[in-house]
Amino acid sequence: MGRLPESRSDNELYALYLQGDQDAMRLIVQRNSPRLYSFLYRMVSDQASCEEMVQEVFLQLVRARPDFSSGTKVSTYLFSVARNLAIDELRKLKHRRHMSLDQEASAGDSRTLQDRIPDGKTTTDGAAIDGELKKKIEQSIALLPQEQREVFCMREIEGLAFAEIADVLGVSENTAKSRMRYALEKLRGHLKDIL
Repeated sequence: MGRLPESRSDNELYALYLQGDQDAMRLIVQRNSPRLYSFLYRMVSDQASCEEMVQEVFLQLVRARPDFSSGTKVSTYLFSVARNLAIDELRKLKHRRHMSLDQEASAGDSRTLQDRIPDGKTTTDGAAIDGELKKKIEQSIALLPQEQREVFCMREIEGLAFAEIADVLGVSENTAKSRMRYALEKLRGHLKDIL
C-alpha cells in the first residue's frame, strides 16, 4: 500500500492491519508507544519493566485481535491492557527489594540515582530550579493513590478524554472525574509550599 497517511485513525489503521498491512501496525506502535511508556513509567517507575510492558501491550493487541466495530478506540484498549500490566507489576514490586531511581544514592549524598544520570542539557540556575520543581511534581504524583494517579496521568499527561478514561478503568465517567478532582486536591496540598 505504500506510505500511510498520518491522518488515519488508529481504528482505521488496525482494520488495514487485519487485512495484512504491516505498515499500519507499525504506525499504531509508533503513535502510541511514547504515551503508553509515559503512563506506565508514572505508574511503575522502572524503565526496563515499562519497556517490556509496552511491548507486551502490542503483543496482546496482535494476539487477541479485538473487535473494535462497536466503536471502542484502539487507544482505549491499549491503555486498558497497560493499566492491567502496571497493576500486576506493582503487585510483583511489593515483594521485591530494589533500589529506586528516586532513592538517595548513598549515605550523605542527597542526590538520587536519577539525578546522577546526565540529560545532555546545559546546567544553569534556571534549569536547576526547573529540575527541582519537576522532581517535586513527579514525587507528588507518585504519592497519589493508584486510582487517582492513573486518572491524572491519563488525563493530564496523555490527554485522554474522561469518557476514554472511564472505558479504560471500567467505571462511570463521573467516577473518573471524581478521582481526578481528588487527585488535583491532593497535588495542590503536596505542592502548596512551592506553587
